[in-house]
Amino acid sequence: MTEKKKAADKTEAEREAEAVARAQAEAEAAEEALADANQTTEFATGDGAGPAPEDRIAELGAETAALKDQLLRALAEAENTRRRADRDRQEAAKYGAVGLARELLSVADNLRRALEALPEDARRDGADWAKDLITGVELIEKDFLDAFARQAIEKLEPVGEPFDHNFHQAMFELEDPEKPAGTVVQLMQPGYRLRDRLLRPAMVGVSKGGPKAEKPADDSAAAGAEKPE
Repeated sequence: MTEKKKAADKTEAEREAEAVARAQAEAEAAEEALADANQTTEFATGDGAGPAPEDRIAELGAETAALKDQLLRALAEAENTRRRADRDRQEAAKYGAVGLARELLSVADNLRRALEALPEDARRDGADWAKDLITGVELIEKDFLDAFARQAIEKLEPVGEPFDHNFHQAMFELEDPEKPAGTVVQLMQPGYRLRDRLLRPAMVGVSKGGPKAEKPADDSAAAGAEKPE
């Protein structure tokens, strides 16, 4: 949450607190006036010089009720503001890294491309400096993915899994009678998700031969199955 956002939340909270304080002060003043009016009823002369004590008491009672209503509304609004601020803080704590994570996905892709571009014989028979370079890039990629994991960012490499449109993007279909239809058989680009929020879908090739693959169970389907008829 930015400093500007924090200042705005603080200002709104201060306004709500001031409104509550004013409403409480007005309610207390009205109650004191009502108590004074009750005390003076026994001294009223009834000569018609002013409003009757009973009318004044009724008027003050109505004012007290209105002020109490305003106080309750102010308290409710302050509670709503507090809940919104708590929700915003929780969202920021869970998903505050979404923007940065999406920017860093290309770095992870390029590290993997660099390793895949190296010839296999360079790993096995190359010069020592080449082997050290490969090892260094592999360690950088590992540290990078470990940092992602610590932030609850998961890499999606669904080869062999049933296609899930929530996390996968089908780029083409392949004839493969040995695989159930709808199975991910090729990965073009891995996907990533932060907790339950998708950062990027995995780009995959899907089989269209063989028996139909079972769809992954989702929460809504499971919930519907548990409902009694």
